[in-house]
Amino acid sequence: MSSKVNLLSHPIVNAELSKLRQSSTSSKEFREGINHISLILGLEASRSLEEESFDGQTPIGPFKGTVIKPRVGLTPILRAGLGMSDALLTLFPSAPVYHLGLYREKVTLQPVEYYSKLPPSPPVDTVFLLDPLIATGGTACAALSMIVDWGIPIQNVKLLCILASKPGLEHVQDEFPELEIWVAGVDDELTPQGIISPGLGDTGDRLFNTIRA
Repeated sequence: MSSKVNLLSHPIVNAELSKLRQSSTSSKEFREGINHISLILGLEASRSLEEESFDGQTPIGPFKGTVIKPRVGLTPILRAGLGMSDALLTLFPSAPVYHLGLYREKVTLQPVEYYSKLPPSPPVDTVFLLDPLIATGGTACAALSMIVDWGIPIQNVKLLCILASKPGLEHVQDEFPELEIWVAGVDDELTPQGIISPGLGDTGDRLFNTIRA
């Protein structure tokens, strides 16, 4: 993987991801695990954000403080990206949330756009794109194209995902070599249906307890 791909290596993340993989994990536990990993992803991905200093005053005396300089926006891909949103809003409580609706057509596996909440022009400097799974990479690439066309340079976008396939990551990197990617785990294989193997199943269904019998 390129230097732009940041794979988390942390015992807590590994344990949480292992729990997410298990089919016996309840929707409540699954949501909590996605939230926990997303929080750690957000903390690590925000490490390089530029800071701006200011003069402040404590009850005792003056001090030099800092604030995050860039205006951060959050862009979850519906519907599974919603499971990552609360964790990132914990870190950036005033960040606007721009939902993107994309689904993968079952036969061609190509992404289809059905919703966009991006305003006419971007009022933010940096975008965190939230997509729990990168399988073929097609959906992520479609969302990234929408964000770039909107006016955000790819260097100012950070893609956060819980689990990716190696082919999916390679696809995204080929399309957007300057993109910064943060991922908690990588699986080597995809099934013929374009599903990560061993993966963790359909994230949206498991988040919202809509798994079909």
